[in-house]
Amino acid sequence: MERRMGLDPGGDPPPHPPLHGRAGQRPTASWGAMSGGVHPEGDPVGGGRLVGVRCLLVVTGSIAAYKAVFLLRQLQGEGAVVRVAMSAAATRFVAPLTFASLTGVPVITEATPPVEGEIPHVAGGREAEVVIVCPATANTLAKLAHGLADNVVSALLLAAPTRLLLAPAMNPRMWDHPATRRNVALLEQDGHRIVPPEVGAMACGEVGEGRLAEGARIVGAVVDLLGGRPLAGRRLLVSAGATREHLDAVRFLSNPATGRMGFALAAAGRELGAEVIVVHGPTEVAPPAGVATVGVVSAAEMLAALEQYVAGCDLLVMAAAVGDLRFPHRLPGKLPKGELPAALAVEETPDLLAALAAHKRPGQLFIGFAAESGDVEGHALAKLKRKGMDLVVANDITAPGIGFASPDNAATLLDGQGGRWEFPRTDKRTLARQILLQAARLLG
Repeated sequence: MERRMGLDPGGDPPPHPPLHGRAGQRPTASWGAMSGGVHPEGDPVGGGRLVGVRCLLVVTGSIAAYKAVFLLRQLQGEGAVVRVAMSAAATRFVAPLTFASLTGVPVITEATPPVEGEIPHVAGGREAEVVIVCPATANTLAKLAHGLADNVVSALLLAAPTRLLLAPAMNPRMWDHPATRRNVALLEQDGHRIVPPEVGAMACGEVGEGRLAEGARIVGAVVDLLGGRPLAGRRLLVSAGATREHLDAVRFLSNPATGRMGFALAAAGRELGAEVIVVHGPTEVAPPAGVATVGVVSAAEMLAALEQYVAGCDLLVMAAAVGDLRFPHRLPGKLPKGELPAALAVEETPDLLAALAAHKRPGQLFIGFAAESGDVEGHALAKLKRKGMDLVVANDITAPGIGFASPDNAATLLDGQGGRWEFPRTDKRTLARQILLQAARLLG
């Protein structure tokens, strides 16, 4: 992960915050060393519709593999940062050295050894914002559709944290075969993008639909897949998860929040082009790849971490479920059960949103969450006005099947001036994207 993801108010990146979560989130040296495309002569290329976008180009075993070299140059010409992975069959058509020379970093192949404990098929695509499979053979489509992982490329694609863009190339009869059509339909249902092959003369001498799409079409599909990146150049700060207020080493006050919604917002923000940092309490899920993370435990720790970064962000989204009460003092060790007092004194935790809003500068957009029951929207609007938010995401905690610990959610976004956007039940990643797209429109 690059240091530039830090949101220092003064403009210079701070020391990289500690990374937390079960995913490890350790950066791969391959991405960190890359700042853009490089000509064989060493001249940098860049500028265009994909400036700074981290692309993983996966090349599989087809005679069309040589065209991936030209696609690489087109991606670099648009400003993308590209790394390449190749199947063993692909290396028989194009030497890995060709791609390594053009990107400046080694190609991921079956022979790639682990580096500092990182496994190539896991680490290789971790920080890619888009994974492009070009050419995608019928065999590759079949493996991906059915979850097979019998080589480094198929395993890498299965472990990729983002949607894939697939550019098939094969004999026309293979492309038209019912099995291939079923596999393509399955992949599209999974959310992957297919750039269909074109009609033309094939290497085998036949003419029909099966020739790899032109590079310009594939690049255009990449731009379209990224949705125009409306948050490109913006800095997004997200809070996620629950907080814990400890009585002693093992007893604490907390809530059922898992971090899923906050991490979905972080992942969606990254897809939309933002530089993202997440301040999170204890969570039950791993943070998304490609974002900076700071782990905390208590409400006071979360406030201190957010205060470090809030001045430098354009958009703050407070998705964490911060506890309202804490114990005045934390006891050392574990208090024996027989020594627990009959009554425990508690006090209010700091109001994070109100504290952060007090230092809000013009041009910043602050979004909070309100998990409510009863008059959900009324309570949410009161919270918005009381805490100085621009938008509030209202959740009904009594609705079945959504909210805490669920992969789904439903919400209403309110602006306090009559603006109301209702989002029916969907997965949290989709909801996060809908919220951030509306925020992007308001940021201008």
